[in-house]
Amino acid sequence: MPIIYLSPSTQEFNPYYDGSGSEEYYMNLVADAMEPYLTASGIEYVRNTPDMTAASSIRASNAGNYDAHLALHSNAAPPNMAGQLRGSDAYYYPGSERSHRLADIIVSNLKAIYPMPDRVTARPTTSIGEVSRTRAPAVLVELAYHDNPEDAQWIRDNIGLIARNLVLSLTEYFGIPFVEPEPIQTATVEISTGNLNIRQQPSLTAPIVGQAPDGAQLSVLGTWDGWYVVRYGTVEGYVRSEYVVLNYT
Repeated sequence: MPIIYLSPSTQEFNPYYDGSGSEEYYMNLVADAMEPYLTASGIEYVRNTPDMTAASSIRASNAGNYDAHLALHSNAAPPNMAGQLRGSDAYYYPGSERSHRLADIIVSNLKAIYPMPDRVTARPTTSIGEVSRTRAPAVLVELAYHDNPEDAQWIRDNIGLIARNLVLSLTEYFGIPFVEPEPIQTATVEISTGNLNIRQQPSLTAPIVGQAPDGAQLSVLGTWDGWYVVRYGTVEGYVRSEYVVLNYT
């Protein structure tokens, strides 16, 4: 299953237009809201912490083996235009086809929820460290302008919707189903012979990433079209639901 490095802004010194909350605060709320969607859809993640910096987030990301690096930010206009700009930007590295493709997917989906879709754009950059200096294909999203009252309020009013939208984009990028969150349940493998195959994708032809014997206990993270997204030990993947019985308490 894919794994991402999730990097919400660490810029607590960037206040929203009315001084109520900062860029760091609201981007961490978005990241918090993304976590259940990531888990349900089978995307593993490692996340930075507010005491880190952009530089230490890059180092942490590069120390791992991630399939994508996603940085979450809100924007501010230059001082001479403070409060006058609106829009969402997804920054990608022009030398990386995967970075560009992820940015395009994010832009396409954000257009569906941002109130001014013509101002949602993908932009190449070689100057933003979290895009140009990461080993993993990276995108930095400036969700809206926090110095603009309408944009800042859009972020505040749509934390959950933004989080869902971003995870939807990640599932499209990875080519896996988007799964709505539900309470994580335990379950028991019930198979007459052999082991239950845990697959990389919900398909009987997908690669096998693990196996579980009869009677094994699984964590069911989500449900999709006759498949369960499961965790078995350190392995996450998909199993056919008919070979698993939920443990109701």
